[in-house]
Amino acid sequence: MQNAAAMLYCPNPTCQAANSEDQKFCQKCSTPLPHRYLWALGESASAYRAGDLVAERYLCKQPSVFLDTKPGLLSGTYQELPEFLLPYLRLTSYPLHIPQIYDWLPIGTTVGMALLDHVPLCPTDTWMERQLPGLPSASDLIQLLPTLTAQWPQASPLRQLNWLWQIANLWQPLSSENAATTLFTPDLLRVESGLLRLLELKFQTNQPTLADLGQLWLQWAKTAQPEVADFLVKLCQGLIQGQIHNAELLMGYLDQGLAQLSQAQTRQIQIATLSDQGPTRQRNEDACYPASGTKTPILADQALLIVCDGIGGHQGGDVASHLAITTLEQRVKGLDISQLDSTSLAIELEKAICAANDQISQRNDSEHRFDRQRMGTTVVMALVRGHELYITHVGDSRAYWITHWGCHQLTLDDDVASREVRLGYSFYRQALHQPSGGSLVQALGMGTSSTLYPTVQRFIPDEDGIFLLCSDGLSDNDRVEAFWESEILPLLSRKGDLLRVAQRLVEIGNTHNGYDNVTVGLVHYQTAITHPIPTLAELGPLQLPITTQPTESGIRESQLTELVSPVASSTSYPTASTATEQTAEKSNLLPLLIGIGLLLGLGGLLAVLLPTLQSDPGTTPFGDLPAPTPSPTLSSPSPSDPVPTSLEVGSKLQLVRSPEASSSASGSANPPVLVSRPPQDRANSLAAPALSTPSPTVQTIGLIPIGTVLEVLRKQSLSQQENWVELRVCSTSVGDSPEAPASPPSSPSPPAPSPIASPEATSSTPTPTTPLLQPGQTGWIQEAEILPLVTLKTDLTPEQQQACSRGQ
Repeated sequence: MQNAAAMLYCPNPTCQAANSEDQKFCQKCSTPLPHRYLWALGESASAYRAGDLVAERYLCKQPSVFLDTKPGLLSGTYQELPEFLLPYLRLTSYPLHIPQIYDWLPIGTTVGMALLDHVPLCPTDTWMERQLPGLPSASDLIQLLPTLTAQWPQASPLRQLNWLWQIANLWQPLSSENAATTLFTPDLLRVESGLLRLLELKFQTNQPTLADLGQLWLQWAKTAQPEVADFLVKLCQGLIQGQIHNAELLMGYLDQGLAQLSQAQTRQIQIATLSDQGPTRQRNEDACYPASGTKTPILADQALLIVCDGIGGHQGGDVASHLAITTLEQRVKGLDISQLDSTSLAIELEKAICAANDQISQRNDSEHRFDRQRMGTTVVMALVRGHELYITHVGDSRAYWITHWGCHQLTLDDDVASREVRLGYSFYRQALHQPSGGSLVQALGMGTSSTLYPTVQRFIPDEDGIFLLCSDGLSDNDRVEAFWESEILPLLSRKGDLLRVAQRLVEIGNTHNGYDNVTVGLVHYQTAITHPIPTLAELGPLQLPITTQPTESGIRESQLTELVSPVASSTSYPTASTATEQTAEKSNLLPLLIGIGLLLGLGGLLAVLLPTLQSDPGTTPFGDLPAPTPSPTLSSPSPSDPVPTSLEVGSKLQLVRSPEASSSASGSANPPVLVSRPPQDRANSLAAPALSTPSPTVQTIGLIPIGTVLEVLRKQSLSQQENWVELRVCSTSVGDSPEAPASPPSSPSPPAPSPIASPEATSSTPTPTTPLLQPGQTGWIQEAEILPLVTLKTDLTPEQQQACSRGQ
């Protein structure tokens, strides 16, 4: 039907008054009016014209763009969602880049029409009001943000590499959903200043490769800035020739280029914090670092901000939050972060979170607190290091990033609703309104660190911005989204005072929510180019990454592998001088050890030790990129079978080593097994039972014997830190497997906990009667468990190829 004027209905259930579209607050009750402009998917979308009203609520503003005129209403509940929506739900951990499903309407064709939220759209009047650059067309009411290719030629060298770095971050998650083609579709790659945003996902069975990505980027290199053009050409050559064979290596090279370019920047950082008991609480269970009321400029390129929220309804929440603050401050301040590469720093941040968790858990145990008597806390932490900003969180305390363009939520709540979305059961707005939808599934102090999964993300801001950390006393009911423009945005125009803004946000939390403590922390990040921009081609050859070996036994190795989100992972590179010194030191030790062996008459022992004294390969110039050297604790695969750093759909693998030979990497010495499906619940869940109907029990399918050739069928992310893969057995012939050397004797150590502690996970533990897998069988296993035990199988025999083909 036609609707001449857009009317927004107040989301307040006791009001629901009609308001004109240009109003930001309800004219009757002053409730903020959400303006949700949605992007429509499906053939049905093309049938609607401006003014059409769909499902009595969605007003078509222009082709494929709809406004929700009743934002307070939930959409319908569906027993089963169409298949093409599920990747959006599984990728919900990437809200900064990938739009999310807002609603689905079963109209028109069989696939209906889906409406996407968090899309790169901007109203024309907002664009003009904020004096944002590059307005495409003033004739349209709603503007699509410009494409990357349109903005590429005039972007700065740092921004060009930053965009490529974000693409590399998205390569693995999109590939796992057969959506990597999106990154090759210019009209879908939109940019919001320095931020890459996807308009929608494009699916294709035959997925492009990194070599294809190199060919695409080689075209972009023609219009790259002179400071990065030669560097980008070399990078593309490495991709095309297969020398850069995974996204982690690609991100590592881009990281080094970004670090060099950032030396031309000067940064100014200011921090403010404020915590308040609120109008209805008897005590303040929140805590923050620096102390509440702080407003301080940071002279160095390093800054730390922490917000904790003691769990409501738990005894001693204030004790838990302050204990977490004290532990985290001590741990993080004790790090020499200037000497840590990005991956090592992310690992240390997770260790700090786990240390805080253990302190609270030990306090609970010593005071004999059980179940809901245990005290706990959420945490969100921001660490600025030079041109990087790290966000670490557990629970539902949030981080937001505010720029001239918009306000973006950076963290995903660790609640039941988020879990339901990742599993493909529901849209977030629907799941959140279900019983226990907002209940936490993890927090500090509820159990051991072996069952804790913190999220660590890394961002590279290349323009001025505000980072807001807050407890749910402010973020509940979308208060940040409603008030960021009026209260926080003026700071970016040098209007207002940072501490005064913190006070206003606390007032908003108290007056518009009012049922909880409110804590806010603000980081005002300002950057400017004040030094000559270096030319990356003059920086010399790039180096191969060094594998970081964690030293603390308190955190399982598989957890450390998982801790960095795909959006945030990075790789460190040694300098040429460091590698030379390491090689020289090992070479100088060899004659000495031989002499000692001869003097002691232990020639036989020397013959055993010599293989372990071989020096590591030196670093290699960019033009010749071998695969990273595997850890010496693992058996070495043949040169033709590279060691994977992540598992891609369609790749062939061979199990070449037992868990006992690499128990430090797998976190368990149990033989690997395939199970019927990924788990869905956490043993440390604080929430009520899942919203959906009871799921079938996870069944153990069988053991994977050494030498088994496997094919990766699917990949599913339960969170940014937890990936599961579905594998098909192609061949179980042990004759094909490389000969695995016996594991050297080692001192006894306590068994490492399982990477996933859940009631379902116990069913995957092998028993003496667990059968061996047979060709053609399929099943699931956690990626972190299988990854240290396999190599990529690039030279399948005809029999193995036929076995894989038979399962298709």
